[in-house]
Amino acid sequence: MAKRARVRAPELVGRGGWVNTGDQGLSLAALRGRIVIVDFWTFCCINCLHALDELRELEEKHRDTVVIVGVHSPKFAHESEHRAVRDAVERYAVEHPVLDDPDLATWDQYAVRAWPTLAVVDPEGYVVAQYAGEGHAEDIGRLVEELEAEHEAKGTLRRGDAPYVAPEPEPTTLRFPGKAVLLPSGTFLVSDTTRHQLVELDQDGESPVRRIGSGVRGFTDGPLESASFSEPQGLALLGDGSVVVADTVNHALRRYDPETGEITTLAGTGRQWRRGEPASGPALEVSLSSPWDVALWNGRVWIAMAGVHQLWAYDPRDGSVAVTAGTIDEGLVDGPGAEAWFAQPSGLAATDDRLWVADSETSALRWVDLEGTVRTAVGTGLYDFGHRDGPAARALLQHPLGVTALPDGSVAVADTYNHALRRYDITTGEVSTLATDLREPSGAVVVGSDIVVVESAAHRLTRLRLPPETVRRSDARRGEREPTEVAPGTLRLEVVFLAPAGQKPDTRYGPSTRLRVVSAPPELLRAGQGAGTDLSRVLDLDPAVPEGVLHISASAASCDDDADIPYPACHVHQQDWRIPIRLADSADDRLSLVLSGRSDS
Repeated sequence: MAKRARVRAPELVGRGGWVNTGDQGLSLAALRGRIVIVDFWTFCCINCLHALDELRELEEKHRDTVVIVGVHSPKFAHESEHRAVRDAVERYAVEHPVLDDPDLATWDQYAVRAWPTLAVVDPEGYVVAQYAGEGHAEDIGRLVEELEAEHEAKGTLRRGDAPYVAPEPEPTTLRFPGKAVLLPSGTFLVSDTTRHQLVELDQDGESPVRRIGSGVRGFTDGPLESASFSEPQGLALLGDGSVVVADTVNHALRRYDPETGEITTLAGTGRQWRRGEPASGPALEVSLSSPWDVALWNGRVWIAMAGVHQLWAYDPRDGSVAVTAGTIDEGLVDGPGAEAWFAQPSGLAATDDRLWVADSETSALRWVDLEGTVRTAVGTGLYDFGHRDGPAARALLQHPLGVTALPDGSVAVADTYNHALRRYDITTGEVSTLATDLREPSGAVVVGSDIVVVESAAHRLTRLRLPPETVRRSDARRGEREPTEVAPGTLRLEVVFLAPAGQKPDTRYGPSTRLRVVSAPPELLRAGQGAGTDLSRVLDLDPAVPEGVLHISASAASCDDDADIPYPACHVHQQDWRIPIRLADSADDRLSLVLSGRSDS
């Protein structure tokens, strides 16, 4: 971006006060003679976090001429709390003064319209350039060098130390932990994010067993004492007992072997993925972008790629990575994976037939089915958030970062900015609150009848008792039944749709029904899998696969059947079944299901 005509920089004002200044105020007038970069950011925003990382090198290189001043400009209600801003400044290792501006006063004075925005103020107090978005560090670096030369010659450049006052470190076992996983030994492995380490805690969830990583920000493989991470987050246990680590700021997947203590790199180049680069291929040759969580599902390690609003997957069989869902557009759009939109997916949890996703910026709980279709359980958009229980269509979350499958088939959500643990019941579609007063929960692990919550801003794991109904394994999930014996070979499937009283099927524009069938394992079905519009279908079951699960989803549309209504309301009905089956020669060769007329209008 070219330099613009100089405009006098508005003063920095904000009701929340200052962070990283030793509780002292700061003004542009006091910084006259220095080059000031004003960074408008908010801590929920992954692009803002990218910009912070991009500025680190520039901040170090020009420490005696440049002062970076963050202006925290919140989106979510929680981000308006001064304590949360102080926490975020420490969490993300912000080493410059930060103005807390909860009312967006300075944001408005600078006519800012996007997170992040960077304004460059010259030594005489004039705004000479403004950049929106991430990826501008190189341009700003060149501009800084021009301004240094220009104002050194004019005698208006003043060198000196930055007005940054580091906070006193606190001696906690964990510091802003991100995620946790239960190891086969019964101990917990926790990503100690701000300290760039993993920590193994004893079964009490408190006593350190060992630390993994040097604790210095870096990207080095090797023994646990010398290997290094950069703000690690998600963890997933593999079948061999090793753990995949989402090494977020290194834009990489790492592998930790608890037996040997060795750290190796599985995916990523250490550089952030940029538009136009390959998004699939050999995992060590493809760049990633802020992987925030990982989950093992259907033989692959799925990645919540927060930095590009997508889901990716790493295949350990051939060492490749590929995009599995999301277009890199930010928002909430359901549909086939290649067409769906996410907004900073940050939490994953796998069940047999679903991959659950905490989609943080849309305050949504979403899921991916076995065919790769993305659906939304809770949430409606980028600016719809709050704390409200009830039917999923009306329920509200606020920037959730974690999701955990419960034994009964329901889902626990780490509702981070509401400081709460929520539950979504897939049978009833209801959202309820399990616990409150948890400081920024970001993940959770089920241990028997308990759930152990990563209480990130309280720097600890917190054990809670689960409601009894959630810890009983149940086949009461919607449309699920006990194992059904069916004949091998040809199986005639029929779904009967019964429209509610006063409604009729909507056939005005062709078929309004859809049937989708997949199986686990996939080899169970020799024919008949996939989607179509007919609610009847012939399946071919392989006699060599004696048992498995049929995943069946059916939908139909109906409209009000009243000639006196000029514009009848139309309704969509959908039901999912997870049907365990066992092949038996003498069993029935027909399977009939009923799609109920419950309307979602």
